[in-house]
Amino acid sequence: MKLILPLVLLPFLLSAQLKTIEPVSFSEVTITDNFWKPRIEQVATTTLEACIYQTEVKTARIRNFEIVGGTRQGKFEGIFYDDSDVFKALEAIAYSLKNKPNPTLEKKADEWIDKIAAAQQKDGYINTYYTLNGLDKRWTDMSMHEDYNGGHLIEAAVAYYQATGKRKLLDVSIRFADHFDSLFGPGKRHWVTGHQELELALVKLYKATQNKKYLDMAKWLLDERGHKYAQGYTWTEWKDTAYAQDVKPVKEQTEITGHAVRAMYMYTGAADVASLTGDEGYMKAMKTVWEDVVHRNMYITGGIGSSGSNEGFSIDYDLPNEQAYCETCASVGMVFWNQRMNLLTGESKYFDVLERSLYNGALDGLSLSGDKFFYGNPLASNGKHFRREWFGTACCPANIARLVSSLGDYIYNKSNEAVWINLYVSSQTKLAMGKTPVLIEQKSNYPWDGEVIVAVNPEKKSKFSVMLRLPGWATGETVPGGLYHFEKAANSSILVKVNGKDFAYTADKGYAVIAREWKKGDVISLSLPMDVNEVSSRETIKANEGRIALQRGPLVYCVEGADNDGQAWNFVVPDNTQYTITYNSGLLKGIVTIQANVPAVKIGADGLSINTKTKTITAIPYYSWCNRGSNPMQVWLPRKIKDIKLNY
Repeated sequence: MKLILPLVLLPFLLSAQLKTIEPVSFSEVTITDNFWKPRIEQVATTTLEACIYQTEVKTARIRNFEIVGGTRQGKFEGIFYDDSDVFKALEAIAYSLKNKPNPTLEKKADEWIDKIAAAQQKDGYINTYYTLNGLDKRWTDMSMHEDYNGGHLIEAAVAYYQATGKRKLLDVSIRFADHFDSLFGPGKRHWVTGHQELELALVKLYKATQNKKYLDMAKWLLDERGHKYAQGYTWTEWKDTAYAQDVKPVKEQTEITGHAVRAMYMYTGAADVASLTGDEGYMKAMKTVWEDVVHRNMYITGGIGSSGSNEGFSIDYDLPNEQAYCETCASVGMVFWNQRMNLLTGESKYFDVLERSLYNGALDGLSLSGDKFFYGNPLASNGKHFRREWFGTACCPANIARLVSSLGDYIYNKSNEAVWINLYVSSQTKLAMGKTPVLIEQKSNYPWDGEVIVAVNPEKKSKFSVMLRLPGWATGETVPGGLYHFEKAANSSILVKVNGKDFAYTADKGYAVIAREWKKGDVISLSLPMDVNEVSSRETIKANEGRIALQRGPLVYCVEGADNDGQAWNFVVPDNTQYTITYNSGLLKGIVTIQANVPAVKIGADGLSINTKTKTITAIPYYSWCNRGSNPMQVWLPRKIKDIKLNY
């Protein structure tokens, strides 16, 4: 007998199926990794100290809350979206308190939260700019970031509640969300957010409170776009609504446009809504737009948004290197969105892109000292770029701080039948497989080494699957869609062993499936090839014509003047170049460098002749450049002398 279900039930059934895969929260993961743990600890100290100093002393961000709360006299100072930087810093603090408990830091966070709570209006509204400049003007200009600030408030509140169990900021965020809901929604006023962020934040609030109205609000905000509902409102920031992805309804969007960070936050929220509601329209749109980003508009570093004029996208394949904008926040957004796409589909290709953005485009935004930052992340420099202590628009420092601090959110997924290992980061987590607690522990020296050990220790014998991501860079597909490709096939392949014996795994959606009955003491060994790979791009990317890049494991490399007699533009890398690698513990906090003997050129004293000689060049991981002062740098290296740009 065939069971026929009413169509109205299908989205709910699909939602139930999709939600069986969930991320393991940062609060359930302990990171012991040699690469990441020092960075996480540095963020918990140096980076957050810098954020606190800039937020509390150097700028008026906290003072604005004090003025609204009545403990200080004065006028609003700064930019109308500055409240959001306070909230992002609080979110980073929340993650850091889990990673590295610090009573002094927690006390500082609680002080800030008291000041934020005191600045909230009786109706739940909170925004220091409008409270000090005229509440009569609030909610009249869609581009003034009131909802963006509120979204970051919610994200901080949920994270702080998860890390500490304290509800004060969570209750503030709930009152704000309820205030927004009282004004906007079906049968009320239209609202098209100028800077998306509230959508994804409301999904987090729904998950924290299980109050479905917040999920409904997130979906409604997405549904508002593309219907010209912004007409009649003021949008002071722009005239072209493509800048904020508002030309078409989100379900009809097929290509990336406008401001990169706004797009990432919106599509993260859309993927969240799709996974929780089973809305096939949003699922289809997210997959289509993702292909447009990754196949035509993404740098090899995982950075996006090539144009500085709109902090976003121009035309397909327009990916200049020295002029690349690649905002740090956009790479952070790529991590958010690709995680949600993985949860939506179960496909590992999204973590291939996430990993690329994480280790390259995003991590480059934070100095090795932890207290200087990049806003934009070019792929070439004539030596004029430098890292800054802070910015007028200071979204990037706290954004990269909260990403690094929350790394535990991205390592594992789980269901009742399986655990997914997405990132190879030495760590521990304890999960329930059915009713059986299972301790999972990873150990590796990734990304310098491809050997990974996974210990699986259930409290009693239990059947379930361990799913190991097979990175695209290890299988020969540099990134999905072929925008970039390896010049040569890898010399070795991926090997998997269980308890020391070769295991013939099956592959599913880019994961090695190891399904068996597990017992205490079981060990998986994963060996990933760590060749130095030359990477080429499609001919349609004119900036890379006649050039190659170097990649090893997940890391993209560059050549910087500090290692090469002050030069980075005066050599070529011919076909059949041989490479050697060296781990240098004393260089740039410990890195693997790549060396090669290649022809270098020099203009003769007469200004007409070119002299050529062989020199040894050294390449370093892209994320580590510009930590020794301003000097020239290149990611894409010329093959022939005619392609050298003597810009040194």
